[in-house]
Amino acid sequence: MATSANTTHSFSHTPIVLTIAGSDSGGGAGIQADIKAISATGSFACSVITAITSQNTLGVSAIFPIPLEHVESQLDAVFSDLNIVAVKVGMLADANIIKVVANKIKQYQPKHLVIDPVMVATSGDLLLEQSAISTLKTELIPLADIITPNLPEGAALTGLAVPHNQDQMTAMIEDLRALGAKAVLLKGGHLEQDENSNDLLIQTESVHLISAKRCATKNTHGTGCTLSSAIASYLAQGNEMQTAVELAKQYISQAIAHADELQIGHGHGPVHHFFAGPDFGKRDNGTQTDV
Repeated sequence: MATSANTTHSFSHTPIVLTIAGSDSGGGAGIQADIKAISATGSFACSVITAITSQNTLGVSAIFPIPLEHVESQLDAVFSDLNIVAVKVGMLADANIIKVVANKIKQYQPKHLVIDPVMVATSGDLLLEQSAISTLKTELIPLADIITPNLPEGAALTGLAVPHNQDQMTAMIEDLRALGAKAVLLKGGHLEQDENSNDLLIQTESVHLISAKRCATKNTHGTGCTLSSAIASYLAQGNEMQTAVELAKQYISQAIAHADELQIGHGHGPVHHFFAGPDFGKRDNGTQTDV
């Protein structure tokens, strides 16, 4: 039977999350991991690519930064058409790209901004020059609702030594607050001697310990990209900051726990983004306590 052209249909509006990051040709990190995480947690992903890497599970063999005018045109294209609720920022190759992204964030003013300050390689080498780190701190981080540094990145941002235990993580709190973001998630994943993976959610008036059981696996490529993208996704869905972080921690913990179900490459493989399908936020697998 034909339906009237005037028939009213009810559609649910999937929140849109933009990821601004580099491309990982191996599919485990960067834009590819971001899109998988955003999709798996129930939001719609769009993207702006800042660099193209030649990369697999064994490492990165080449990086091609995207010209500034093309980064800018991508940003204008998505912001001018799509109702972007949350933005996740990952790899930004240099100070000029950081400035372009910061200017466009100020121009379009998305509701939520999550920054994963990708600046330290697994080897410990700095991926950003000091001048670019300075630009990140002055131009972009003060705009953020939350930044998600790991321990070497926290050290690079504050000038402090890399923490080797939770007490040293706690000693970073005030220096991280001084960076100007509304919240900081200091990730303790590098403390491999600890039974649990403990993160500190640092807000203006509070600090919360968010903990999950550590899983023994070499397949952890893209964990930081995945976690920050999941936080952006849950914020876009209307969750408060602490809830969004707790849900994202649950999601990444399960994605790591299921990583060995995949057999991808010969090195450090990816986490399992789609271990449970969409709407992971309905599950409750993590713990949280006040510090």
